[in-house]
Amino acid sequence: MIRRRGTLPPSYPPTQLEEAFVKAVSYRGPADLRVVQKDDPRIEHPNDVILRVTAAAICGSDLHLYRGLVPDTRVGCTFGHEFTGVVEEVGPSVRNLRRGDRVVVPFNISCGSCYYCQRDLFALCENTNPNSEVASGVFGYSHTTGGYDGGQAEYVRVPFADVGPMKIPDDLPDDEVIFLSDVFPTGYQAAEMGEIKGGETVVVFGCGPVGLFAQKSAWLLGAGRVIAVDHVDYRLAFAREYNNVETINFREVDDIVMHLKEITGGRGPDVCIDAVGMEADGSHLHTFLGRKAKLEAGAATVIGWAINAVRKGGNVVLIGVYGPPWNLIPIGTAMNKNLTLRMGQCNVKRYMSHLLEHIREGRVDASRIISHRLPLDQAPHGYEIFAGKLDECRKVVLYPGRVAQA
Repeated sequence: MIRRRGTLPPSYPPTQLEEAFVKAVSYRGPADLRVVQKDDPRIEHPNDVILRVTAAAICGSDLHLYRGLVPDTRVGCTFGHEFTGVVEEVGPSVRNLRRGDRVVVPFNISCGSCYYCQRDLFALCENTNPNSEVASGVFGYSHTTGGYDGGQAEYVRVPFADVGPMKIPDDLPDDEVIFLSDVFPTGYQAAEMGEIKGGETVVVFGCGPVGLFAQKSAWLLGAGRVIAVDHVDYRLAFAREYNNVETINFREVDDIVMHLKEITGGRGPDVCIDAVGMEADGSHLHTFLGRKAKLEAGAATVIGWAINAVRKGGNVVLIGVYGPPWNLIPIGTAMNKNLTLRMGQCNVKRYMSHLLEHIREGRVDASRIISHRLPLDQAPHGYEIFAGKLDECRKVVLYPGRVAQA
């Protein structure tokens, strides 16, 4: 494979370049991913860089794409919005990065100058996605978020390179910082949106990576009690060990809403966080409507649980992914209980430097959530075990260019 090197000359855009190909994950249809040779990504705008990817994680949101639940996920697209890499090529307008820099990249693609970016609402950038009423541009997601190829590949193009990427300190390995691209900031934003006051009780639905970081962040923001809800025993066990939380297997209680009220003095928890999203288990009705018939935007089971369980005047946070256009949810109950509902994609860049300090100071060991490390060639296997919750899989990280250690 022939690669171009260094900063592009003033004659940009390039005119005569060698044909080159890279290995990348390619979506072929629901539950059908392959690692193929794709065209070498190239500088398309003066503020682009090309990264040589050193680590790329599989996210729970990728599983929604993998299962065909997200509209306009096109055959041939490359997934992956959690990645680190080394700057390989630099567009002529890039000022903050140079070849050889190690960086971690937010999953949002943000321009840095629009109405929303100026207010640190990077997930709402109006210049990086033609469908700007939906979200900003996102790496490796559907064409509803711009159609950008993702980082589960040997190389990836990163637009607006002076805005998003953050340099990685030399003393920190990729495994410690890769989750600053999404799941750690997402869990932290969920806890922040809950407006947790000192000593309050927080319930986090879901013990996947985002749920784990939401639990950790609830403690960081002053919670007095954190309860995790799931139905997979190995995930609950890890949450207890990693975050020192109380855990409930919702399949082992008659009614999870009533149970949560009973163990919180009859009123309910102060804050409920939905870290599950559209593929929640626990309701035959929502499973049929949202995951089988696709008549609503995913299984909204946890939204109902959170609204019904939280105390009157409490806060409900939706950080799990749901798609348009609607869900069957008890909005009347939320209104009559005077609840505050907060939700949204994470504004990752807003939190990266702050959360890096938590990692550097040892308050958060982010790499512990990794259960499987695989070379890029084994990406289809990684998706299979993550989607099927096989081999006690919590989080899969792919390593292009080298053999990963288990």
